[in-house]
Amino acid sequence: MAGSQNVPHKISLPDTVHAGSVMRIRGSVPENASRFHVNLLLSEGQDSDAALHFNPRMDEAVVVLNSKASGKWGREERGAGLPFQCGQPFLITFSPSLQAVVGDAVYHHFRHRLPTANVRLLEVARDL
Repeated sequence: MAGSQNVPHKISLPDTVHAGSVMRIRGSVPENASRFHVNLLLSEGQDSDAALHFNPRMDEAVVVLNSKASGKWGREERGAGLPFQCGQPFLITFSPSLQAVVGDAVYHHFRHRLPTANVRLLEVARDL
């Protein structure tokens, strides 16, 4: 996300997600954080389908990844370990294939279920 943004924040993407594009999210996890999430949404609205729900849970020491289609959550995937620390900055990069890179290391390749070309919005919320 460009510049400093308040959380929660939702931004329309200027283009569709296509080969060669990347999305970078830079932030900082507060000392008392329990969870935050990054959603790649297909449309505006409360019940929008999500190509990706990336949900670091400091309170459970895990990152949960999922998608939502037709209002229903899919099967959760869990990343290996928790690459985020309370009180520390981070950089997450998502590729069109929904490979998540945290810092300089590949963290998880989400087996997406919805076409990323249909992603229209990026949402970041909770403890950031």
